[in-house]
Amino acid sequence: MNASRLPSFCFWLSLPQLITWGSVFYTFSLLMTPLEAALGMSRAESSLAFSLALLAEGLMAYLVGRWIDAGHERVVMSLGSLWVGAGLVAHGFVESVAGFYAMWVWLGLGLAATLYTPAFAVVTRRFPQDFRRAIITLTFLGGLASTVFIPLFAWWMDLWGWRHALWALAALQLLVCAPLHGWLLRGAPRTSSHDRPPEESPKSRPVPVREHLRNTPFWLLALFMVLMMSVTSALPAHMIALLQESGLSPTWVIAIPAAMGAIQVVGRLVLFVFERHWDVHTANRWIPMLIPAGLLVLLLGGLNPVASLVFVVLYGLGNGMNTIVKGTAMAQYVSQAHVGQLNGLLGMPIALARAAAPLTLGLLWSPAQGYTLALWWLLTASVLGTAALWMAQNRAMVARR
Repeated sequence: MNASRLPSFCFWLSLPQLITWGSVFYTFSLLMTPLEAALGMSRAESSLAFSLALLAEGLMAYLVGRWIDAGHERVVMSLGSLWVGAGLVAHGFVESVAGFYAMWVWLGLGLAATLYTPAFAVVTRRFPQDFRRAIITLTFLGGLASTVFIPLFAWWMDLWGWRHALWALAALQLLVCAPLHGWLLRGAPRTSSHDRPPEESPKSRPVPVREHLRNTPFWLLALFMVLMMSVTSALPAHMIALLQESGLSPTWVIAIPAAMGAIQVVGRLVLFVFERHWDVHTANRWIPMLIPAGLLVLLLGGLNPVASLVFVVLYGLGNGMNTIVKGTAMAQYVSQAHVGQLNGLLGMPIALARAAAPLTLGLLWSPAQGYTLALWWLLTASVLGTAALWMAQNRAMVARR
């Protein structure tokens, strides 16, 4: 695809990202309290629904990656939006815990076809020479999902109740996301054979996917993604409750996680502006460190308003830019040609980690200690994940010399 189309293509592709992240991923924390009251659930029981959604998403990841690598991105993402919209409609009729769990499994299957992983594979295929910049551009609008949808959904729930608010979200999926995917994703490349990574010789034979599974960088990147995705999947479902424990007023409890989306976009804007002046591999090494730094501030400073604000800034910047690192690392250090399938192969381990993470935080929470043990667990996981990325990068760079 012509590089001149990159900004407009990524803008229109990012609009469904904004809506889907906002209407499913970030609204769950607002649904927890009313659904616990309506269905008689504990915090661990309600957290399980989010875990089931992440597990279902991971189970579909490899198939979605194969379909996109084969050029079926238009069908995959359009049907995914319709699937999510239908699930949100049905969610409004939930009357039992079993029905609640079933709806989040359904939604998780739809997320596999609509969130960043398939979208990143699409732009990597369409813009093989500038895929990193395409991914950064794609995430600008998507990064505002929490900023837009946390206050919006909270307002809709106050106006209409949670059931009707879910139907409003469904309308956005059915009337905006599905048509946009159907219109934008026409003319997909049918194969990914032309997407050979720039560091590979054009005369070299195509490397099958299984060859990459024998190399250490793939498995180190797998560890990095599993650990960091578990951290960033655990926090959103518990962010509201965590900030409530810090003593913030109800207004700030809503405003701070909503502002996190804007902070993520600031981080991505900095990366967009300065990445041509930075060594990309140096940036990849240090960006993930912002997440454990934020967690450490929260632990050392205690759950108080000042520490919470510093944590949100560091975590927001780190998570915003780390999305780019996670989205491009497989293409940079393993293979660009098979990025959809390679990321899809990680679907199951990432799904298990992401599914366990919100539930683990719920189990580690206690009335006496709050989220202290959970935060230590998140800090350990984020440090180990960053170390795995450093090792993968070093191994890949040495192999190319």
